[in-house]
Amino acid sequence: MNHRLFFPKSLARVLCASLACVLLVATPASGQSPGEAPLPSIGGVGGGLISEQQENDIGRQVMISIRRSADQIEDPLVYSYLSAITYRLVPFTPLESPDLTLALIDSPAINAFAVPGNIVGVNGGLFLNAETEQQFASVMAHELAHLSQRHFARRLEQQKMSAPLQIAGMLAGIVLTAVTQSDIGIAAIAGTQAMAVQNMLAYSRSHEQEADRVGLEILANAGLDPEGMPEMFQIMMRQNRLQGNQVPEYLSTHPLTQSRVSDTMSRAKQYPESSYEDSLEYHLVRARLQVRYARSADVAVNTFRSDLEQATPENGSSLQYGLAVALLRNSQPAEAETELRKLLDRNPGRITYLVTLAEALVEQEQYQEARQMMLTALEKNPGNYPITEKLATIEIKAGNAEKAAERLKQLTRQLPGREHLWLQLAEAEGMARNIVGVHRARAEYNILMGDLEAAERQLRQAQEKLPPGTPTRQVVTERLSQVSTALANKRKS
Repeated sequence: MNHRLFFPKSLARVLCASLACVLLVATPASGQSPGEAPLPSIGGVGGGLISEQQENDIGRQVMISIRRSADQIEDPLVYSYLSAITYRLVPFTPLESPDLTLALIDSPAINAFAVPGNIVGVNGGLFLNAETEQQFASVMAHELAHLSQRHFARRLEQQKMSAPLQIAGMLAGIVLTAVTQSDIGIAAIAGTQAMAVQNMLAYSRSHEQEADRVGLEILANAGLDPEGMPEMFQIMMRQNRLQGNQVPEYLSTHPLTQSRVSDTMSRAKQYPESSYEDSLEYHLVRARLQVRYARSADVAVNTFRSDLEQATPENGSSLQYGLAVALLRNSQPAEAETELRKLLDRNPGRITYLVTLAEALVEQEQYQEARQMMLTALEKNPGNYPITEKLATIEIKAGNAEKAAERLKQLTRQLPGREHLWLQLAEAEGMARNIVGVHRARAEYNILMGDLEAAERQLRQAQEKLPPGTPTRQVVTERLSQVSTALANKRKS
């Protein structure tokens, strides 16, 4: 992103540097090789200036800002893959808590970030630029490494910054300025301790050394290729050279030099040689996003048709799937269906193919066939997010709002932080004329968006519509009490 569109050049440098520091991302550093002395660790709650609880509070505030201001990718197939690859890495990451909040930003620019409270975010553009799953995973491992070492807390302690929650607004503003490529984060940054955060840069090199080393270890222990990290760095440097003076968004916050590439390459080669294969799922998701960010659906169709003419056994399926998705986006669902059925003949039961085929059938108003296919798939894959979400969509399209609401209730219990699911549930409950359900779903959405006043109003309206003594009223009353308490505390602070 070009910050000079919005700031004087000197301030742009400060904010870019601050973002690199605060978001805990890569700067040139050398580090130790595998097997050297163990890394220092940060204590938990009460172990320093900023506690784990305070980090969580900062993380929640940043997520509220992201939800309010940054478009996110709602595609369940993309989110499910991101969750799967991240949680493949988590068991090998020395995190105090394995629970993460994932943000999937709808932008074709390459970017990734990590903030306190176990928040990890990526742009859709990371999939476009990472040519292999190993490269993509290396970025995720690096961000998880920063979280595991609690670098943000350590920087705050080194700077003796008090009241860390006071910088949550600035942190959110800097994140938003990067991920949205606009000036919406500027108001959050203005009047804050930006210069103090900039001063933390003096401590960043040792932290980056740790993140490199820990990230490589995470990859190796998870059965992924450590060489994916220097390969990804090389892609970034190549992109930087091609773009000339317009520095890619990721590199504006992740400064990179050839010495860093060489250093990580040397470290990666110290791990035992092994054979690594990408999952097909990575390339299917990547194809979906290539269609999403194509100049037009027609261009995407032509591109995938052309690429298929030179397909290899390794990439043929992902290219054919990309063509099917492009046809679907180009309002050619029957043609997409043909390609998807060919894929399923070769690979029966693959969820991504089935869900996309159901989408093509829905576009042709073949609701019964789509429903039955998804029900069969759900029996084999209980609780699967993309399948369940597609079933809810089918029921809404078919006019079965109550069934759709039941499916969406399952998903909101499974993924309570996915705010768009609460909006979908509110819509389904409205279609089913369940007004109490509408109020409750909207209240949960408002809570995620940080609007406690609106959430309190919604819950009061739900409470008023329920007979005294009923179990549902008791549940609503308890939730209302929680929200009212949180709102009172917020007004005191």
